[in-house]
Amino acid sequence: MLSAPPSINRWRAFALLAVSYFMTIIDLTIVNVSLPTIGRDLHFSETSLQWVVTAYALTFGGFLLLGGRAADLLGRRRILMVGLALFTAASLGCALATGDAFLIGTRALQGLGAAIMLPAALSIVMNMFEEGAERNKALGIWGGLGAAGATVGLIAGGFLTRYAGWQYIFYLNVPIGVAALLLAPRIVPESRLASTRRRFDAAGAVAGTGGLVLLVDAISQAPQYGWAATRTIALLAASAALLAAFLVIETRVKDPILPLSIFRLRTLAGANVAGLLLGGSFFAFIFAGTLYMQQVLHYSALQTGVAASLTSIALAGLSQLLVTRIGPKFVMAFGMTLIAAGVIWATQVPVDGRFVGNLAGPMVVAGAGTAFSFIPISIAALAGVASHRAGLASGLLNTSQQLGGAIGIAIASSVAAGHSQSLLHAGDTVPVALTGGFRQAFWVLGAIALLAIPAIFALVRRDELSATPNQVAVGDAELAPAR
Repeated sequence: MLSAPPSINRWRAFALLAVSYFMTIIDLTIVNVSLPTIGRDLHFSETSLQWVVTAYALTFGGFLLLGGRAADLLGRRRILMVGLALFTAASLGCALATGDAFLIGTRALQGLGAAIMLPAALSIVMNMFEEGAERNKALGIWGGLGAAGATVGLIAGGFLTRYAGWQYIFYLNVPIGVAALLLAPRIVPESRLASTRRRFDAAGAVAGTGGLVLLVDAISQAPQYGWAATRTIALLAASAALLAAFLVIETRVKDPILPLSIFRLRTLAGANVAGLLLGGSFFAFIFAGTLYMQQVLHYSALQTGVAASLTSIALAGLSQLLVTRIGPKFVMAFGMTLIAAGVIWATQVPVDGRFVGNLAGPMVVAGAGTAFSFIPISIAALAGVASHRAGLASGLLNTSQQLGGAIGIAIASSVAAGHSQSLLHAGDTVPVALTGGFRQAFWVLGAIALLAIPAIFALVRRDELSATPNQVAVGDAELAPAR
């Protein structure tokens, strides 16, 4: 493992990396409360509005593994700065958007920038801190930022939309990104793998991302075209073919973007399953919940952001303490149980609901669940991973979370829209039909969260959590200083 040179202050470098990570997480949710306003200003259709969120999540999740591979081979700080530059430029493009297609396109580029930046940042953290208490402290803070970022994004989105305009949720990234680009060469150490081979599995990245894009499009558009429609069936078939091709490619190329051997670490596999289901439940709950508050209860963007952010961020410290005392396994299971309980509680929301009486409880419970799930999932997904696999493992974890969010949002949109249309055809009023659709979506999202619990107990192993990287690592590459 490469330690930071004496001239590098590890915690100062960590602070910059954490800010970069926080930006990418905030941008997953910061647009949620602004969607109705954006939709009106840029003339989005109801079915295409979700792509403002999904376009970001898909390219973010789809290219994280390629970003991690590039960071390991070309230099982690170098790739971090490339990602920062693209993310910042795309944020400016989003702010200047005057049409729906342009905004969706720049959001996709923003997600690509995040995919390049994030695995580089996390693998630098992995290589600055040795496995043990100090790394757990760093990863605990990292996981706490992940849990907090989703809700802070809602507050920031509501505040900026109310007092400045939705464009400023994107302008906000520009000065932060520029400052990070200026500081990174001075305070962040450089490292990369000692390898002369620099092969990139572009075919695997394209096949995997293409398959997921088609899957999300098919699910989200099914209520409009019908599940038995030729278009829906064709998209699902094409998605299955591309994802199958992705698996074949990964078993045959010399340097796959996702070496399937890494899943021999059952704890890593379990943490990624939990991350996928966390994204598919909580991020989708935030998406559907904020739409319910604005479309049914007619809350303003600011009211929605403040209401939806009632999460006890202070619980992150307790979560980290519990992980240290009893291990990640039971803490992440407890967190996913809380998320499921909060989301299922929200299925009882009425058409004339009030925040204090009907929404505060579910949101506090689900929000607390994120504090007890993000942190142990982050630690378990990287436990026992050798330094030369840092970029891969960190990219894989974030891929699971972001793709889970994209698929979960598509499922929630599909279920809510389909059920609402059925209620409208049965003669219900629009508010009643919308509420019924959101309730149905919450039932499905709660079930998604519950699926994580048996996966955690079946896959996460105490022996792997306590093992050293050398005892469980797969592969033989070593980390060397960049030259």
